[in-house]
Amino acid sequence: MRHGKKINHLGRKAGHREAMLSNMATSLILHKRITTTVAKAKALRKYVEPLITRAKTDTMHSRRMVFSYLQNKESVKELFGTVASRIADRPGGYTRIIKLGEVRPGDSAEMCLIELVDFNEIYGKEAPAKKAKTRRSRAKSKKAEEATEAKTEAPKAEETPKPEEKADNA
Repeated sequence: MRHGKKINHLGRKAGHREAMLSNMATSLILHKRITTTVAKAKALRKYVEPLITRAKTDTMHSRRMVFSYLQNKESVKELFGTVASRIADRPGGYTRIIKLGEVRPGDSAEMCLIELVDFNEIYGKEAPAKKAKTRRSRAKSKKAEEATEAKTEAPKAEETPKPEEKADNA
């Protein structure tokens, strides 16, 4: 029985699993989006999100801790540079798993796309701004109607006629 065992072993021994997750995390950080199976993506999410959280504090200790997991200088530099600046104000949930609805031909494994949330142009922060909700009451609407009626009924200032130009006969 597997009571209380939360880790998905992915059919691999511990060393192979750690190496695979490290390589997948490096690819995700460098490319911002990778295609994999749903089971691997869920395992990768648990692996990479604490690393991204640690990247918010740029200290030597946190860099060394992340490097011990990733074993790749370029990915650590990218994580603490580009990625950390984009996710600085996000409280969590740095990755998104999108199921592709297709299966791998060899073993019929369900495929998905795992990506860093803040690097997707489609779901960017430039979402249309929502209108501010206002309370509507009759008193305010009546005052507004009276104000618009007063503006339309107010007589317009008459234009002063221009003085005619004198014709100079030379």
